Amino acid sequence: MRIGIVTREWPPDVYGGAGVHVEHLVAALRSLPAGPEIDVHCFGVARADAVAHAVPAGLVGANGALQALGADVEIAAALAGVDLVHSHTWYANGAGLLAGLVHGAPHVVTAHSLEPRRPWKAEQLGGGYRLSSWVERTAYLSADAVVAVSAGMRDDVLAVYPELDPARVHVVHNGVDAEAYRPTPAPDVVRSLGVDPDRPYALFVGRITRQKGLVHLLAAADGLPPEAGLVLCAGAADTPAERLQVAEAVAALQARRSGVVWIESMLPREQLVPLITGATVFVCPSVYEPLGIVNLEAAACGTAVVASAVGGIPEVVDDGRTGLLVPYDPAGPGAFEAGLASRVAELLADPARAAAMGAAGRERVLTEFGWPAVAQQTMAVYGSVLG
Repeated sequence: MRIGIVTREWPPDVYGGAGVHVEHLVAALRSLPAGPEIDVHCFGVARADAVAHAVPAGLVGANGALQALGADVEIAAALAGVDLVHSHTWYANGAGLLAGLVHGAPHVVTAHSLEPRRPWKAEQLGGGYRLSSWVERTAYLSADAVVAVSAGMRDDVLAVYPELDPARVHVVHNGVDAEAYRPTPAPDVVRSLGVDPDRPYALFVGRITRQKGLVHLLAAADGLPPEAGLVLCAGAADTPAERLQVAEAVAALQARRSGVVWIESMLPREQLVPLITGATVFVCPSVYEPLGIVNLEAAACGTAVVASAVGGIPEVVDDGRTGLLVPYDPAGPGAFEAGLASRVAELLADPARAAAMGAAGRERVLTEFGWPAVAQQTMAVYGSVLG
């Protein structure tokens, strides 16, 4: 069996959960005994372990959605001869859609997020958002199978695209590499990042995008104990305006309290894992999250998680056992922010309880969220399509 995997992100250009998912899924599929042959097609510059596709010369300077679709056309042409195409995110869905039409290859889509659930992108992308939404909708409705990364995401897919046959929508949870993400105490690494490892701190890791709810955490920060630190590992802003909003809020917060550290970059794993391990509590204030690999990574590092109760997060964070959940209502952001402050402060004040939750999270990751199981379940989806 020869599988064509299509993704925008591929190492070293991985900036989000979908890219992490594809990287580890491919490795797990390739590790299966008598597993499939995998061809990876990605966007960008040449790679040794994938076929990279640049934006066609005639589209340089065009709307970003048109650039993605141009790369998709070239990828679709290169997929001749595969038995099945598996695409990830709307950027790559176009390639799978076109390959299915031209080559007759079955197309499997993994739903990492849904464009209609991210309406703020219309403000950022204009007509590009209309095009990305059209690509996603067309690809999903014609796909031979849709893989949702959580049961909550499956419900979302069927709500947004009610024309889909529910039998074609499968749940395969995201996984986490529990060897790469494991408790790694390294105070010197934490200190090198400008963070005091001897001071209890709450940690946020994510992109600066409205989806991740960072502005809500910043608004909640005044409710945290004054002796606690707050570390924000946040970069890759969606827009300059969003970066400026965060920068101004962080500067104002730093003027009011000590221990607020902003690391404006996506750290390499050898720095990120000790930073997560050293945190008393990991905070995920997302307003939309199909699953949230970052919460699995925190749990794998043995760190308790406080997160919003949206999307697939309640399937990852076992409320009261591996962390605490905070209800989110877009109509009442103030209540959400107060809830975040209260729940985070609760664990900062009880480090023994936080540590016990972290240990339970690590145990749950090992038993329920390993990549070998994800690969086997993904192969079952391929089998259901190929017969």
